[in-house]
Formats: sequence, C-alpha cells, structure tokens
Amino acid sequence: MKFNTKLIHAGISEDQATGAVSMPIYRASTYHQKRVGGNPEWEYSRSGNPTRAAVEKLIADLEQGVAGFAFASGSAAIHAVLSLFSAGDHIIVGNDVYGGTFRLINQVLKRFGLTFTSVDMQDLTQVEKAINEHTVAIYFETPTNPLLKITDIKAVADIAHNHDLKTIVDNTFATPYNQNPLVLGADIVVHSATKYLGGHSDLVAGLAVTNDEQLAEQIGFLQNSIGSVLGPDDSWLLQRGIKTLGARMRVHHENATAIVDLLKNDAHVAKVYYPGDPDFAGYEIAKQQMNHFGAMISFELMAGIDPKQFVEQLQIVDLAESLGGIESLIEIPAVMTHGSIPRDIRLASGIKDELIRLSVGIEDQEDLVADIQQSLDKL
Repeated sequence: MKFNTKLIHAGISEDQATGAVSMPIYRASTYHQKRVGGNPEWEYSRSGNPTRAAVEKLIADLEQGVAGFAFASGSAAIHAVLSLFSAGDHIIVGNDVYGGTFRLINQVLKRFGLTFTSVDMQDLTQVEKAINEHTVAIYFETPTNPLLKITDIKAVADIAHNHDLKTIVDNTFATPYNQNPLVLGADIVVHSATKYLGGHSDLVAGLAVTNDEQLAEQIGFLQNSIGSVLGPDDSWLLQRGIKTLGARMRVHHENATAIVDLLKNDAHVAKVYYPGDPDFAGYEIAKQQMNHFGAMISFELMAGIDPKQFVEQLQIVDLAESLGGIESLIEIPAVMTHGSIPRDIRLASGIKDELIRLSVGIEDQEDLVADIQQSLDKL
C-alpha cells in the first residue's frame, strides 16, 4: 500500500461495530464489564480508548513501528519517553533542541537525577566522545528547530547500537511523509502532533512510536501511569488531520520552494536555512534520508535590519508561535519559541536575535510570495 493510501486506510480506519468510515468519538470514561476479572479490551479511558487507539494504530503504521502512543502534548510524549530512564542515567542530546524540550530537560528531568550532555549531532566525533559508562540513549531532532540542521539518522543509530544505547528522534518537522527514522535505525520516534500531523491549528497532541515490543510495553506502562493521554475528541481531530497529510504536504513543499527562491535572491536577506537548498550544509544528507524537504524555513536579515519590523508588517502570514498548520506562521525564535533558553546558550548554538522562522502554509503561492515581497520592500 502506497503512503498516501495508508494515510486514509491504515490503522483502524472504520468502526468495527457499525462499519462507519469515520471512527466515532468514544467519550466514555469507563466501560461495562461482563464479569469480574474478565480482562476486557476496554475498562477505563486513561488505560485505553477506542478513538485514541485508532490514531495510535495509524501513526504506528505510518512510522512502520509496532505500537504508537498518543499524549496530551508533544512535551508529554517526550516526558514519557525520557521517563524510561532512571536517576544516574546519562543521555546525549542535540544542542539545538526545541525550547520546550530544553526546559523539560534542564528544569524538570535533571531534578530527578538524569544527566545530559549537549552536542552538535552533525559531528559524529562529538557524539562518540560524549558516550560514557552511564549513557543510555541519544536524543535529537532532524531537521532541528529552528536552524533546520540535518543529522544522519543511520550513522547516529549505528553508533548507538554499537554501544547498546537507544536512539530517539523527534520527527516533528519532517513527519512520516518526508522521513521514517525507525526504518533508518532509530528505536523511538516522537512527534508534536499539534503541528503537521494535526495540521489545522485546532488541537494540542503528542505521539510516540517504537519498533521494539519491549519498549512498547514500557512506554504503554508509562503512558497509563503518568496519565497525560490524548482525549477522544482530540484523537478524532488528529486522525482526521493525518488523513489529509499527503495532500497538504505537497502544497506546503511547493510553496516553500518558491519562498526560498525569493529569499535567496533578496538583498535584505543574509542567510537562508532550508534542507532542500543545494547550498545548505545538510543538503546531501537530507537528500539521502528524506523523501521531500518539508516547509520550514529559517532566515536571517542583513545586520541592522529589525526582524520585528519585517514580521509585523506582513498581511497574510500570521505572527504566531507553533507551526505546521494550513496557515503560514512566522515568529522570532529568540523572543518567542526559544525564549526560555538563556541568550548565551542560544547564541552558542547559532540561534541569533535576528533569526526568523517561517512555517509555510498552503495559501495561494502568488499571495504568499507577494506578501513576503512587500514586507521586504518596506525595510
């Protein structure tokens, strides 16, 4: 079955009780049991819900894993996955992760005795050197947020497996439409499903998928124990959003390509970060491990130009946090999505105050290009 067909027919695509082609929203918190100790399929909705199970099975099929798990947010999914580890365990993490992940690691998980080392995941020598006797896992994003850095998933997974470590990849920016980390050797994939998978800026959700039965059992236990599960209404919205992922991503990508061309040829723009640009540092690896390059673009304006002026005079592109919706969204990471990271750490990882991040939507391409051009012209 081809990917675009799997989006619609994989997982649990119809209600087994009625044949409805849209999985119903089961809002029940508990379920009638026919006898004591009968081990029913459904007993309490924190432990399992038919609507949530449908979207969990769908993402497992799309990522080619054995089990998927739906959470109340991307941060909740990351928290559950990193809760696999214990006090004293050491985790290697990419040095330019999303600000919320940075906050979770440094202000929450370190308090419980986990230790972390941040490295440039593009430098495999750094990854190797960071491994010590307590290391249990390697965690990274690719493409990263917001610099779109590309990490060679297979190469890092090979290093991890050679040292009996787990590889965890945040696949939010790419989505399974563009990239399948489990196929490339990763053990666990996480998503902020709020973004491209939901696709309509109307839900908050997180997903985790693994291709290892033992890890699946452990993540399932943590999901139930911690309890930050995705509710049935949002599970239904997420499954509906995923079904149109292929159609949306094609337009996202076409629009992004046109905007990259515009930015690269405008005198106000100093640098463009986009995996599909042949001049981009990670282009060759991206070409090998991604089916398409996505629709996230970051760029820096020339020195002395105020990025706030640029983003505030756009008329179609919305100034807002988040990404991956049908509408184009723009933000300044230093004061918005990555504002929780101390400035010295941000600058050391390349996130300058002038950096702008653009999530390209599916509006008419001519309108988007014209809006960005008019704002550039006013600078």
